[in-house]
Amino acid sequence: MPDPVDRGGPEATVSRSDWRLALREKGYRLTPQRELILAAVDELGHATPDEVLAQVRQHASTVNASTVYRTLEVLEELGLVRHAHLSDRAPTYHSTRGHEHFHLVCRDCHQVISVPAEDAAPFVESLATRHAFSPDLGHLTVFGRCHDCEEKQ
Repeated sequence: MPDPVDRGGPEATVSRSDWRLALREKGYRLTPQRELILAAVDELGHATPDEVLAQVRQHASTVNASTVYRTLEVLEELGLVRHAHLSDRAPTYHSTRGHEHFHLVCRDCHQVISVPAEDAAPFVESLATRHAFSPDLGHLTVFGRCHDCEEKQ
């Protein structure tokens, strides 16, 4: 079965100079391993740590899973990547560059659709007005049924 996850696009590309600057400002260096992991996240779009590891190992077979997990944690702390829970499997990571978005996940075919944050503006405004609450849409995942699966019902 093909992977139905939306893998992002060219707008999600983060330049190496952006990576270096963000890391350096927090006292980190852009090591070859970090660069490979960032490039894998950038290329894959929404990917689990295991998928990132598989991509990285195509270029550096000595990188291990703990390096990927630790690096993803650091990169998230630095704001270079974010994670989202798109299913009952491991969280997926994606670049923070590009558009702010949330996710729709079809419970039937498991398709993941990235939705621009502005589509949730009325919801966000309601939360702010009625509950004095400001949501983090990057972690929002809405489960339901996609158009194609709905029509099959």
